[in-house]
Amino acid sequence: MLVAKRKGRLISYVGYTINLSKRLNLHNQSKAAKFTRGSNWKIVYKEIHKSKSKALKAEYKLKKNYLLRKKIKQKYLNG
Repeated sequence: MLVAKRKGRLISYVGYTINLSKRLNLHNQSKAAKFTRGSNWKIVYKEIHKSKSKALKAEYKLKKNYLLRKKIKQKYLNG
């Protein structure tokens, strides 16, 4: 999960990738998903899975779990 500040609020982005550092650079250079353009993103949470199928299932669950994303963002804010 990536986190950035936008208009004074902390926003998050969840996605699947094989190369995390490359994907983060693309987001920070505004060359990735439209939603992520214009923000300075930081990695705050990641999971590693043995198959793409398992990774996509985990991504889906995290995207749907607002409370978990909120908890991760709060942990990021507090240090």
